[in-house]
Amino acid sequence: MQVKSVNILGIETSCDETAAAVVADGKIIKSSVISSQTKLHEKYGGVVPEIASRAHIEKIYPVINEALARAKVSEDDIDAVAVANQPGLTVALVIGVTAAKTLAFVWEKPLIAIIHLHAHLQSAVLGKKELQLPAAALIVSGGHTSLYDYRSPLEPTLLGSTIDDAAGEAFDKVANILRLSYPGGPSIEKAAESGNPKAIKFPRSMLGPGSLDFSFSGIKTAVLYYCRGQDMKGEDKVGSMTSEEIADIAASFQAAVIDVLIKKTRWAAERIGAKTVLLGGGVAANNQLRARLQQMCDETRPPRKLLVAPKQYCTDNAVMVASLGYYKFKAKLFADLTLETKARSS
Repeated sequence: MQVKSVNILGIETSCDETAAAVVADGKIIKSSVISSQTKLHEKYGGVVPEIASRAHIEKIYPVINEALARAKVSEDDIDAVAVANQPGLTVALVIGVTAAKTLAFVWEKPLIAIIHLHAHLQSAVLGKKELQLPAAALIVSGGHTSLYDYRSPLEPTLLGSTIDDAAGEAFDKVANILRLSYPGGPSIEKAAESGNPKAIKFPRSMLGPGSLDFSFSGIKTAVLYYCRGQDMKGEDKVGSMTSEEIADIAASFQAAVIDVLIKKTRWAAERIGAKTVLLGGGVAANNQLRARLQQMCDETRPPRKLLVAPKQYCTDNAVMVASLGYYKFKAKLFADLTLETKARSS
């Protein structure tokens, strides 16, 4: 007798991506639809909450309908609705949560609340059959830089997080300083390809011996001072810089950020005796970060396994929400219709 698959509809609107997906049994991706707002925000050099909210309102139901159509399922085939309700921009989260609660009520389906960062961890293990635990998990995105002790999809334990700017936010701000395109991660990485990562010694903030928290505001400020002078009264030199000088700044900045990420992840892995390292989040698409983490894992004795989210699932998506939703469904961890959004994770 064939066992019926568990189909989870995932909804993600934590920032500037309106996304919906249908995933079966936590691993079979039946559909994934993402409406990006990059073009709406690029002239501002960052996400504008009000613009993001209006775009989510316009796109949420068309995106959900397309996800159902691509998956060739109806409401009768959906077993539960999972939605990211924290952390993120409140005005963005509320659109997805409202849509999810409405569908759960009308369809008479269970509602599942998903912590956005935990979903990013799910992207790194999606479809992996052999996962040796415990794992040290690094999430690097525009709004968050966090380390977890990962022992199951339902019980990641936070080890450290950013106390100010996240790594992805620093990439965006430095790209803006260097007059590179938004989003900053890809443009910094591209510029850095021809640069010398040792050209400029930017600071590596470690926050004290053994600290697993992160701080990237200092390096952002260091780049700003380098370009405009320590008193910020000097002329902005970026406009007169050669492409080689821009490349050197980008490469040196990128190297400094990655050095901190690698060292902290190694500390976390050693502290919990990790057999595996997980990497997810938008900045996880950075090739240098992937290569350096792989090198770190290979040099460990015995070597650690590195699992990295596929690039199409590094940025915000609903596949990761639906996948994690499956495990919460199996554990009967449901939310009720009073579910609220939270700007920060609880």
